Amino acid sequence: MDRISLTREYLAELAEEGGSGHSWPGGRAGSELLDGMYEGRYLSRPLFLGHADRVRIHSDLENLRTALAALPDLLFGGDFEAFARAVGLTDVQISAVMRGRGVAVSRQTRADLYVDDTGFKLLELNIGSAVAGMDNADMCRELLTHPPLASFAERHRLGFVDSLREQVNNIIVESGFRHGDRPVVALADWPDGYERMLPYMEALCERWRGFGLDAHPCHVGQLEARDGRVRLGDKPVDIVFRVFLIGDLLESAEALRLVDPILDAAERGEVRIFTPLDSAVYASKGALALLSDESNRGLFGKDVLASLDRILPWTRMVRPGPVTLESGERVDLVEYALAHRQELVLKPTSLAGGSGVLPGWTEGLTAQRWSERMLAALDGPYVIQRRVRPTAELFPDDKGELHPWTPLWGVFTVVNGHGGAFIRATPAASGDLVVNLATGAYGGAVLHELPPHGQAIAV
Repeated sequence: MDRISLTREYLAELAEEGGSGHSWPGGRAGSELLDGMYEGRYLSRPLFLGHADRVRIHSDLENLRTALAALPDLLFGGDFEAFARAVGLTDVQISAVMRGRGVAVSRQTRADLYVDDTGFKLLELNIGSAVAGMDNADMCRELLTHPPLASFAERHRLGFVDSLREQVNNIIVESGFRHGDRPVVALADWPDGYERMLPYMEALCERWRGFGLDAHPCHVGQLEARDGRVRLGDKPVDIVFRVFLIGDLLESAEALRLVDPILDAAERGEVRIFTPLDSAVYASKGALALLSDESNRGLFGKDVLASLDRILPWTRMVRPGPVTLESGERVDLVEYALAHRQELVLKPTSLAGGSGVLPGWTEGLTAQRWSERMLAALDGPYVIQRRVRPTAELFPDDKGELHPWTPLWGVFTVVNGHGGAFIRATPAASGDLVVNLATGAYGGAVLHELPPHGQAIAV
């Protein structure tokens, strides 16, 4: 079955029973790891993926990641600094990403996608360590305690990936360790957000310890490089798990000096960074603009092009001059953007969490204000992207009445392949603007159809 058929059948069964969706006990998921993040805001049912759906979206995302990894060589003759500059990084950021680069692009990614009438459409691809949502399996387990859903899942062979366990495997494998080594991991945030995130980081480290990591939360300013090792207090650190983002290095060279000792130690081989800062270059929305540009289509084979055509909306760096639309028509980018703001969204290339994103259809946004923002973005670290009109999903309330919500899918890739998925959603009545936890989005689970001869439901 596909995701649409599974959804239709599940909602029909709920209606026959006259019941609501799952009622979270006390508004909590029974998970310290998740409750502090979502604050009791959970969707009443999971979304579904058929087996063919899952295989297709994973294949498309792997093709996209492979194409991104090839861009420095294909377009810049292997000049990574030129690639970083072209996709919108500042001089300070470039000086950081050029140090301690990884041997390959991390396989740990989270694609943020809407589903429209034609299928999945990519809004951005987050690559590397700082991808949120890999704690989603707790929501799957909790939902599967609900008898109607548990029965439905068993009959349709629905399961889930324990993304957190896969995350630990990614850390171990990509950092060059083996299972059983129990490396010391410093979960390192930026100082500004550390106190707010500390309870979550402590819960995450406790969970990681159960999977074979000697994990400890900290901020990057608490790490010291001395005596040939990076240390957290007196404890030598094997892996620095980077929670801080490339955007944290925007402000000044002073920010770079805070991480200099760690980057120096990584270059000397005294510590591994999961993941190196160069992953942020591939994750830039400016890199998606390079893939979207029709002048680069000749670089890729037919399978990759088919994947890009399916999932990547029209995206361009905000630069003066002519661009080609999906129809093949050539237009001036600025003139086109000013005349078609209802169909476009302006995005910074490297900021996260919806920061700086301006949908052209925002209520109250005037043509003059849109023009001002567009002109200010010219030749800066911004892209313009085609609007995706997401299809709403129906979720039952406590009385069993169905209400439309706008879901943003987060789909993971990992070393072992498909890494699971989770949902953030807001009521459709609020409009299809930025969907994230900071604006009150609810969290939700995804169950996928297992292969024909796969194992039973994952727990």
